[in-house]
Amino acid sequence: LGEIINRSIRLTNTAPVQTCLAQMLQTMVDFSERYLERAKDMKNRLGFLRRRNDSGSGGNAAKLDKVGKTVKPSYEEALKWGESLEKLLIHKYGLAAFRAFLRTEFSEENLEFWLACEDYKKAKSQSKMISKAKKIFGEYIAIQSCKEVNLDSYTRDHTKENMQKVSRSCFDLAQKRIYGLMEKDSYPRFLRSDLYLDLINQKKNSPPS
Repeated sequence: LGEIINRSIRLTNTAPVQTCLAQMLQTMVDFSERYLERAKDMKNRLGFLRRRNDSGSGGNAAKLDKVGKTVKPSYEEALKWGESLEKLLIHKYGLAAFRAFLRTEFSEENLEFWLACEDYKKAKSQSKMISKAKKIFGEYIAIQSCKEVNLDSYTRDHTKENMQKVSRSCFDLAQKRIYGLMEKDSYPRFLRSDLYLDLINQKKNSPPS
């Protein structure tokens, strides 16, 4: 038994075996790091989806109750929302209704980003602008950010370059891309949604005052 142990020790001390063991150890370390990184990423994603799901729960009546805190539109005003996304967003009730709809589709971050860009352009000082720019980029533009919006690589890189010299037009291209996405994708579905159709029908069927 002693001889077997000695042979094992001598074999282990040879260069090829040591190299093999070192490679195996490195492989295990690399695997552990990748596993931990993926586990962390999955945890963040699941947490984000859970927060979204919680905020998007409830029926149309509940959503309209929340929207109802703002000034309700006339039947004619609500019909105008169907003319363009711009007319929808400039009305407080329309904006709130569209936000409630996006929440059900888990794409509320698109509208939030667009609104953040509108607010950003109103910054009165350079220091305030820089602070807001960093916050917007960190929340919506940075890869794997908590509210990352769907941008092509060119727009993302272009916006990142703009951050080197912050100006009022920093996010113009990205904002235009997201507005176009909402206009072509979410907005038409909103006009076909029960949330909007119920509102139109309620106004249409309400007795004259």
